[in-house]
Amino acid sequence: MLIDKECVACIINQSVKVANAIGAQEDIKNELLSKVTHMSKSFSFTHNPPEIAADVYEKMAEIANKTDLYDEIKDLSAQKALLLVPALKEKLKNSQNKLLTATKIAVAGNVIDLAAAVEFDLEEELVKVFDTEFAQNDFRVMQTQLKKAKTILVIGDNVGEHIFDYLFIEVLQELYPNAEYSYMVRGNPIINDVTMKEAKEAGFDTLCELVDSGVNTPGFTYNRANEYSQKLFDRVDVVVSKGMGNYECLNESKRDNIFFLLKVKCDVVANSLGKKLGDIICKKKEEL
Repeated sequence: MLIDKECVACIINQSVKVANAIGAQEDIKNELLSKVTHMSKSFSFTHNPPEIAADVYEKMAEIANKTDLYDEIKDLSAQKALLLVPALKEKLKNSQNKLLTATKIAVAGNVIDLAAAVEFDLEEELVKVFDTEFAQNDFRVMQTQLKKAKTILVIGDNVGEHIFDYLFIEVLQELYPNAEYSYMVRGNPIINDVTMKEAKEAGFDTLCELVDSGVNTPGFTYNRANEYSQKLFDRVDVVVSKGMGNYECLNESKRDNIFFLLKVKCDVVANSLGKKLGDIICKKKEEL
């Protein structure tokens, strides 16, 4: 999915969000905004939004002299998510359809997105998600493919959300114990996306195969991934892609059996999906 004119304003606005998040002094705030605005004039409309964001965030990190711009906020997001786990485990325990419940939990977690045009409240989303229908509902198709799969890859998105991905994979392992599972994360800090650091802190390295994709983009950009991640992506039976960034990178992938789980948080993605802001999505990638 290539960038749209609306993406430009959104990416420029990221400089303001970053400045506020790190408590930047006025001169740094101005420099961040000025630099990103200048960069926006040469954005290539042959790239997808995560590719553009990677270059922008690298420059902002350099200006702010801070490797992980959202490190403190990511820690808080993870802590908040962990507080909700006991209630969610109880919900799963009493569920008549554990896979559906776990999938809804995983999608609700996708609201933790610091790059989104629209922000949502996590606790509020978790209250209502179980009574909300998927606007794009390929859940039964996904369930069928998961039952048959011998190898399953979940591509993570944001920190905090990854705590719910952990629950999702636990349920998959319970329901389909003969499959092999992998969880893929970003190669370095970018926005509030999950990296090896946060995934290891959450225990993914003992839950399943934990994979550093090597990408510097807020989405799995295949041609920027390391060789192992590319081969894993190509060979697994099913890919579960979390969030808008991964959708933006993979909606035109040549491989099949990709399932997108996300909350629609911007008009550009809404238009791409033919859905509305706030919709929750469980979508099988269309075959090209």
